[in-house]
Amino acid sequence: MSYQSSGPPRRPMKRKPTKKIPKKDPICVDGVRPRPMYVDYKDLDLLSKLTNRHGRIVSRRKTGCQATSQHAVSKAVKRARFMALLPYVGN
Repeated sequence: MSYQSSGPPRRPMKRKPTKKIPKKDPICVDGVRPRPMYVDYKDLDLLSKLTNRHGRIVSRRKTGCQATSQHAVSKAVKRARFMALLPYVGN
């Protein structure tokens, strides 16, 4: 037995092209990168924005961080975890 569809074949819906807006680095202040690049491990508001609900560090692609900023963020999160300011695992 073979089943045949009645009517013309369906075409996939076309998406409207969207303009990709570049994300801004949350570490940079007014577009200027701080030198030396340092993220304070005691700044829990910023660090909680850069971690997800499971306690993992969010990727650069999602946060918009530059490579140097992401490296500083990962160091700060690891320090905060060691000092018991952030959990290793989420709720």
